[in-house]
Amino acid sequence: MTVFNDTLLRASRGESTEHTPVWYMRQAGRSQPEYRKIKEKYSLEEITHQPELCAYVTHLPVQNYNVDAAILYKDIVTPLPGMGVDVKIQAGVGPVISNPIRSAKDIDNLREFHPEEHVPFVLDTIKLLTEEQLNVPLIGFAGAPFTLASYMIEGGPSKNYAKTKSFMVSEPQAWFKLMDKLGDMIVTDLKAQIQAGAKAFQIFDSWAGALSHEDYVIFIKPVMTRIFNELKDEGVPMIMFGVGTSHLVLDWQELPLDVVGLDWRLPIKQARQMGITKPVQGNLDPTLLLADWNVLEARTKVIIDQGLETPGHIFNLGHGVFPSVDPDVLKRLTTLIHDYSREQIAKK
Repeated sequence: MTVFNDTLLRASRGESTEHTPVWYMRQAGRSQPEYRKIKEKYSLEEITHQPELCAYVTHLPVQNYNVDAAILYKDIVTPLPGMGVDVKIQAGVGPVISNPIRSAKDIDNLREFHPEEHVPFVLDTIKLLTEEQLNVPLIGFAGAPFTLASYMIEGGPSKNYAKTKSFMVSEPQAWFKLMDKLGDMIVTDLKAQIQAGAKAFQIFDSWAGALSHEDYVIFIKPVMTRIFNELKDEGVPMIMFGVGTSHLVLDWQELPLDVVGLDWRLPIKQARQMGITKPVQGNLDPTLLLADWNVLEARTKVIIDQGLETPGHIFNLGHGVFPSVDPDVLKRLTTLIHDYSREQIAKK
């Protein structure tokens, strides 16, 4: 019987661990040759609709890199069709929505989300992984309301989120109704993922960094507080992450979550000095995966050293793996993180 590796779960509670746990955002797929071969035949949606294939893609980095957690292979927009959103993921573009929100009436027309009905394939994938395959925690995830709303209002990816932010401040009543509907969906979705076997979850507010601190507090923080409050009794670690969100991390510290995710812009030491006392996750700049090994090694050790100054650090990238990253680098990096952190912990 393989021993279950709960290092990530303990670190997320601020408990001592034998080594610093590590997983990588976008570790499933992207740079793996096995995944690229699958993608020649199947789209992301087709993979997620086939539980055995999706489980294989999710499990692959655990086997290849020896990371301390798996992250479910799907997209943050996967639940949206269940709400009546016509979304397709276009290669090289991202989620594209043919019926974007333009009015309060469009928000009224959004349907209630039912995971067992709308995404049974996701739940089957989770069960397959957690009941039969994994010896590490499976991390479920969801997109945050602002990031999902930005796709739904813009109709796809955006550089400035002008339509979204304009709608937010011009139609606050409609905006908060949208936040409520998305908040309900996220809570329902994550509860179903946890019930199916996910041992932790991460909420991706990928584009919240586009907001000012004031707008985040007014228009986003209330729904995030509700989401985490409604999920905290599930008893699994709750992680928050966004890009360019250094000005928001103190608000995340105040949310009833467990782990504050840091992108590469904010060093762990500085986050602690600012007042972040909760466990943290991060935060190697993913571009360094393309650098010379001696540079990558030195930067990695600095992050590990800073993370070990206070209990509760999960090593990760400050954003996702690039397709051009050599999988052998990720495998070598994982070994370095485990071995170096174990040595440093033993010295204490």
